[in-house]
Amino acid sequence: MALTKTEKQAVIDEVAELLGASKMTVVAEYKGTTVKAMQALRRQARDNGTTLKVVKNRLMRQAVLRTDALKAVDTSSLEGMLVYAFNSGDEVAPAQVLNAFAKTNPSIKFVGAISADGSFLSADDVKALAGLPSKNDLIAQVIATLLSPVHDITNGLSGNLHALLDGVADKATA
Repeated sequence: MALTKTEKQAVIDEVAELLGASKMTVVAEYKGTTVKAMQALRRQARDNGTTLKVVKNRLMRQAVLRTDALKAVDTSSLEGMLVYAFNSGDEVAPAQVLNAFAKTNPSIKFVGAISADGSFLSADDVKALAGLPSKNDLIAQVIATLLSPVHDITNGLSGNLHALLDGVADKATA
């Protein structure tokens, strides 16, 4: 059933709001994906803080034009059966969710991504982003790197203290 003009306007408004808040919007083709698989993808995305939308490409183009920062984005590659993944908290999360899902469902193929600064990334760029660790993983790696010398010093000192205590205990028993 076709959408009325007011329903279309509501969809455009909703997508424009998601685009404006999203740090990265990943676009993927889902032709050949079953309904059950799409439901599983939506659940995985929701757990990751990512919102998935299947929107007519024409309505998506209108939403892009309505978003001030994205007016210059080239939307010519928005063709076919596309799913749009939005995330306002993490730039890499939408690409990671779709990439992880695509490993078990090869019918999902990246088309590209729209960044918050108004550039359109290619499918290869999105695949490279999907391989990056998440923001929390990167923070944990930096903290571990910064704490490494502290751990090394405390381990060295505690080793010397144990040797000293062992030596004192041996002398006391003799």
